Amino acid sequence: MTTSVDVFAKTRGHEREEMLAAAREADLLPYFRTVESPAMPVVEMEGAPRIMLASNNYLGLTADERVLQGALDALHRYGTGLTGSRLLNGTTPLHLELEHELAEWIGTDDAIVFTTGHQANVGTLGTLLSPSDTVIVDSADHASILDGALLSRAKLRPFRHGRLDKLERALERAHEDGGGVLVVVDGVFSMEGDVAPLVEITELCHRHGARLMVDEAHGAGVLGARGAGVCELLGVEDRVDLRMGTFSKSLASCGGFVAGPAEVIEYLRIASRPFLFTASSVPAALGAALAALHIVRSPDGPPLLDAVLDNARHFAQGLRALGFRTLEGEPVRVGPGDDAPRERLSTPIVPVLVGDDWKAGLLWRALYDEGVFTNCALHPAVPPGHALLRTSVMATHDRATLDRALDAFDTVKRQFEAEHGPLPGPA
Repeated sequence: MTTSVDVFAKTRGHEREEMLAAAREADLLPYFRTVESPAMPVVEMEGAPRIMLASNNYLGLTADERVLQGALDALHRYGTGLTGSRLLNGTTPLHLELEHELAEWIGTDDAIVFTTGHQANVGTLGTLLSPSDTVIVDSADHASILDGALLSRAKLRPFRHGRLDKLERALERAHEDGGGVLVVVDGVFSMEGDVAPLVEITELCHRHGARLMVDEAHGAGVLGARGAGVCELLGVEDRVDLRMGTFSKSLASCGGFVAGPAEVIEYLRIASRPFLFTASSVPAALGAALAALHIVRSPDGPPLLDAVLDNARHFAQGLRALGFRTLEGEPVRVGPGDDAPRERLSTPIVPVLVGDDWKAGLLWRALYDEGVFTNCALHPAVPPGHALLRTSVMATHDRATLDRALDAFDTVKRQFEAEHGPLPGPA
């Protein structure tokens, strides 16, 4: 007897198949384009130089000689790979030094390094949560947070992005669930570029007896006086239980980490299956991340942090002056107390709202032909009807390069609107 259902059937006739075919036919597909040079402010892509406005290399450290040397030193000392898990033969002095320095930098008891950032979230949430617990997430949280919550089989209660009233309602309902309650939010949301209102979120969690985990993937190495992320910037470090980060953004490498209380980190070391049953990071990645962290924590760090945010403000203002609608987060309370000031905070992520999926693809292609590479975000990465071009800047972009990119946006906008109608204007 054979089954009547082919598990491969879902790969045929799915809702995106026709759109993908049409996009490929018109060479409008914005994904899997080939990069032929290092992740610099200007890169070689498919035979031409293009201004890179789609990288998470926020501090521009992937080409820093100190980071390259850190990777080379690790490569020559430990070889190309460790060929085993951290539990067995995959722990080196590099891991231990990196974990120690991460904990110092973030300001926690301890830290644990995972092979990827995705694993850091999945391995933490899937281990700490159980089916009797409740996990509350912002609807715009990174996919790895949702994956970890689903793996845990805890009761999942999402709330509408940024809506504190919805979060409070979810916390109230969680009381009825029994078990523990964990709230998980991004510090900086990867598509929208806005900052979570962590002061209010920490207050709500404290009031309802819930734990809080903040994903600092796009905040660590960008925000705060020492670059430790949104929790540092908003003054809530002592009220956040766990903080996750990655090496694939400002730390110029690949991997992830979780920082928090010693007892929690030690439990993850002996119980997290994605940690225990995955090969350890390649030594070069560890050496690069450690060297990048040294730069961030050195006197060279603050000027880089200032530069990336200055570039973001310059680029966002330029786009708005050209008539584009850039997404700006709501002002957030900076510091405890109701009388604390509220500020609209800049991040390196500058999203340009387009609306229609096809228009977003066409605009992406026009910019690509003009020598500018951006990220095209369509549903389900963003809500339906909210397609956008996600641009991001680096500390190492100079003003001349950013202004050339703005000139390209200006040229493309005029030509695009003449053929396809108006784009959303400034709010």
